[in-house]
Amino acid sequence: IEGGFEISAVHLTLKAKVPGATQEKFDELTKQAKEGCPVSKVLNAKITLDATLLS
Repeated sequence: IEGGFEISAVHLTLKAKVPGATQEKFDELTKQAKEGCPVSKVLNAKITLDATLLS
């Protein structure tokens, strides 16, 4: 965008307690959420995600 503003990247930090979730399932679901993020698709922005499963 010449002379204007743009959002070129989004960084998300997620810390979640998910009863009964394994680390593997949590990782799978956060990967799916990141890859299917409609906001990053609309903005055509790079998205990064730090996801932590809390016990």
